[in-house]
Amino acid sequence: MDTKLEEDTGKTRSRREMANAIRALSMDAVQKANSGHPGLPMGMADVASVLFADFLKFDAGSADWPDRDRFILSAGHGSMLLYSLLYLCGYEDMSIDEIQNFRQLGAKTAGHPEYGYAQGIEMTTGPLGQGIATAVGMALAEKKLAAEFGDDIVDHYTYVLAGDGCLMEGISHEAIDFAGHLKLAKLIVLFDDNGISIDGSTRLTTSMNQLARFEAAGWDVAYIDGHEPVAIADAIARARESDKPSLIACKTVIGFGAPNKQGTATTHGAPLGEDEIVQARKSLQWSSPAFEIPDQILRNWRDRGIRGAQQRRDWQTRLEALPVARRQSFEAMLRGDLGADFDSCISKLKQRFSVEQPTLATRQSSQQVLESLLSTVPGLLSGSADLSGSNGTRPANAVSLNHADFSGNYVHYGVREHGMAAAMNGIALHGGYIPLSGTFLAFADYSRPAIRLGALMKQRVVHVMSHDSIGLGEDGPTHQPVEQLASLRAIPNLLVFRPADAVEVAESWECALTEKDSPSVLCLTRQAVPTLRDQHRRENLTARGAYLMREPHGKRKATLLATGSEVEIALQAADMLAKFGIEVAVASMPCWEFFERQSPEYQRIVLGGECRVAIEAASPMGWDRWLGKRSGIVSMTGFGASGPAAGLYEHFGITARAVHDEVRRLLQI
Repeated sequence: MDTKLEEDTGKTRSRREMANAIRALSMDAVQKANSGHPGLPMGMADVASVLFADFLKFDAGSADWPDRDRFILSAGHGSMLLYSLLYLCGYEDMSIDEIQNFRQLGAKTAGHPEYGYAQGIEMTTGPLGQGIATAVGMALAEKKLAAEFGDDIVDHYTYVLAGDGCLMEGISHEAIDFAGHLKLAKLIVLFDDNGISIDGSTRLTTSMNQLARFEAAGWDVAYIDGHEPVAIADAIARARESDKPSLIACKTVIGFGAPNKQGTATTHGAPLGEDEIVQARKSLQWSSPAFEIPDQILRNWRDRGIRGAQQRRDWQTRLEALPVARRQSFEAMLRGDLGADFDSCISKLKQRFSVEQPTLATRQSSQQVLESLLSTVPGLLSGSADLSGSNGTRPANAVSLNHADFSGNYVHYGVREHGMAAAMNGIALHGGYIPLSGTFLAFADYSRPAIRLGALMKQRVVHVMSHDSIGLGEDGPTHQPVEQLASLRAIPNLLVFRPADAVEVAESWECALTEKDSPSVLCLTRQAVPTLRDQHRRENLTARGAYLMREPHGKRKATLLATGSEVEIALQAADMLAKFGIEVAVASMPCWEFFERQSPEYQRIVLGGECRVAIEAASPMGWDRWLGKRSGIVSMTGFGASGPAAGLYEHFGITARAVHDEVRRLLQI
């Protein structure tokens, strides 16, 4: 045997032994937990071992190194693959105890990977398709940051391990089409092509030629034996040289190594069983007891975990060699700083709106705010789902980026709300940019799974959603949101803003950008509304969540609670009631989530006594938490209709007269 062949044979044997360590840990952890998915980790262990051992750029001792490669386990049910890799590579907080506590309460090794639980987990995955779509945003951020600072500082790949389910989900179409269009060449998807889903063979549900599909979207494609280390390495090496994103379809056997169950759906989501694990150990020639890795194999993995340390140090040297201002700019963008002029920018906008008293749709005042912010906040990256003019997310100083020129600050996401929302999560997770984009509020349902995941991962992402009620008028009930506000407010850690005027719009933007651990939704009107606050105040009243916009001249007999365009209706109703000597307070409630954070004393001041009436052109669901024993709601009770906005408010009884009548009914006056 010649020397080269000996080297190749030895390397192949080493990779297979390293892969078997993943298989052993995975099957043992799932068995101990009596819960989990051993099939994917055992099937994709060969691919993962080659990727981590030979290609992935990382330093286990510095997990947050900005120029590391990203590894996304889109098929998050195979979480033991990732946890095994993190333990084997020597990530400090992934101990063998954590592996043994797989799926137990409080463990870092949750059933699906949870961002923030352990180093090396780049995002929360589990909902299929989210990983590949979020990875598109990471690759986009990498390409844009490299265009701005050069590939000496930014030069890394995003690898995705995706399964059949990820590619069946509709979001995958949006993601691969968008990535191909932008030529995100440093995005490489490793497809676990095992032909098995929970119900059995994928032939039950799909006849899709995935290679042809990806190729049609502008990707490079390859088909390999996912258990042959040399073929795996060659395919990844070729993909890294492509000027397109790449799909590598890895033909694998699910549950590889379990002699009686491999290749079947029984290995997908259930423990193998003690007897089958005994047989698997024989099949894999793995004699070590559960949760024990032979010293030499563990050393091979640990050596790989620290091999990237020198690359990181070299990178740090290059970063420190940059001109001071340029290095500080890069570091500030990675931190997500808002810039030295952010506070004064917001203050000037509020002051101008208070003085000029414009009558504008809040989507229009939002566009004016955004125009100032794009010139002030480094790293602000805007976009829209083909609704740029309607949402107001593309002001005059926005510059569109394209596959050949990533210097712009505006992304045309196309009609891909779900993919857009996921990509924004990826941009935020990657670091360097603060993503925002627009669509209609009625289409929040397209974006919801990604919005929910962003809230779970505590990512600062701003979703601008205009046309927020029946006030959009003639487009009718398909476009008029009714239930969306209530359903968005139900998502934990999501901030939902519905500003009443231009001043509250500016304050909402300030809140959305300063809250680093929460995504936000800005719900904006299509119809014009007057500016309601004519006295400039430096304090951000929206940050209180709710506040008294009008206080009674005498004893308060009732409180009118409203959001958005209905605050004007509440003020009109207060004027009507005052003519009859009925003094009421009007509270604007632009953000319920912030109001929930306020002290009980402050909440009592705003809400007043028991007589309260809520006004919102949306579902009444959720308002009961703010209402007293004597209360009423003026709201929508069903879908909207097509017609001019003013007529629709009359038709559905969301008027000052209706509020006036409800207050008098409650007070029995």
